[in-house]
Amino acid sequence: MSAAPRRKYPSIGIGPWSPLRKALHVFFVGACVAGGALFARKIYRFLETIEHHELVGFAHDPLLVYAFVALGFALLLVWAYLTGQLSGVEKAKYEMLERFDAQERAEGLSFPEEA
Repeated sequence: MSAAPRRKYPSIGIGPWSPLRKALHVFFVGACVAGGALFARKIYRFLETIEHHELVGFAHDPLLVYAFVALGFALLLVWAYLTGQLSGVEKAKYEMLERFDAQERAEGLSFPEEA
């Protein structure tokens, strides 16, 4: 008995140097830079508020918590990038689909397009 043909899963057109990948990279880097600039502006405005004598101490605690949370997220992002967590994100999905297909073939089930 011959082996059932393997099902091909569609590619989403994001190759290593595809125009879509370049555009997404530029967009997300721009969004991160803009978000970082706005965050820095907000921190600056908080620090400006703290200097006014009638509001001394107003933003110390929220500012400290806000900065630690933002620093934590930034460190998580750097860790994920450095350990390769952000590359090949589609691979796990296709591996899962391949295992599912192999299980169906092992159980003798046929795919609708093979019938």
